[in-house]
Amino acid sequence: MSVSYKQEFDTAGYTLVRGLFATDEVERLRDHYMELRGRGSYPGDVVGVQAGSRDPLRRYPRMAQMHRWDELSLQWLIDQRLDEVMTGLLGRSPYAVQTMIYFKPPGSRGQALHQDNFYLKAEPGTCVAAWMALDTVDVENGCLEVVPGSHRWPILCTEKADTKVSFTDVTVPLPSQEAAVPVEMAPGDVLFFHGALVHGSAPNVSSDRFRRALIGHYIQGEADQVAEYYHPALRMDGSPLELGIAEGGGACGEWVPGEDGPVAVMTGQEKVTRKHE
Repeated sequence: MSVSYKQEFDTAGYTLVRGLFATDEVERLRDHYMELRGRGSYPGDVVGVQAGSRDPLRRYPRMAQMHRWDELSLQWLIDQRLDEVMTGLLGRSPYAVQTMIYFKPPGSRGQALHQDNFYLKAEPGTCVAAWMALDTVDVENGCLEVVPGSHRWPILCTEKADTKVSFTDVTVPLPSQEAAVPVEMAPGDVLFFHGALVHGSAPNVSSDRFRRALIGHYIQGEADQVAEYYHPALRMDGSPLELGIAEGGGACGEWVPGEDGPVAVMTGQEKVTRKHE
């Protein structure tokens, strides 16, 4: 792994590895998940398909924890290329705890800004996401947006989100509304980012383009607990391991005035504790 990836990850809280997966691999995965979604429900389905709904996200709802019953998802989650990058970023191999697939068809709402470790509660250390584009993703179809350097902030207290533009109903406040920047990606690119990095996405305003993305969530190898929803954790060879169950409701950060502008400090209590969206 290039030293520059680690430098960027340490400085900005994320790094983009372009072309980590080949075009034919991406096409296979994209077709595979469209077929699975087309079948309707699946084991552990959180959001069922409503084929006649006016809401695109109800016609193509996200899927989660596919690796628990789908072999192709499992093999992607523990792929050696992902392990090598994260080992280089973190200093040791991570533990795998979640798969997700977002379809985000044309007209879909986005997802309000959030921090992943608000949900996973990995301790000590944090979680890490591997976010792979299955389509060309850009501002028009609702690419990921990130706040560089926000991985140095604490886990922030949440506030109500605008559900007209976000399918989730909580968000985190920013010291500047211009802080989030878009990350445009090609199929097979993978964005790796820290569990405290503030990120989200705007609606897909394209007329005919999906924004499909396959995501793996991991926790640092020194972590000894994670929220119950993410058990069992897997080593990157696929073998399970036992970890403690992290409880919700811990301290969170709020913005207070500082000499050089707003500063996030641990002053509040988490207002909402939910499964990762």
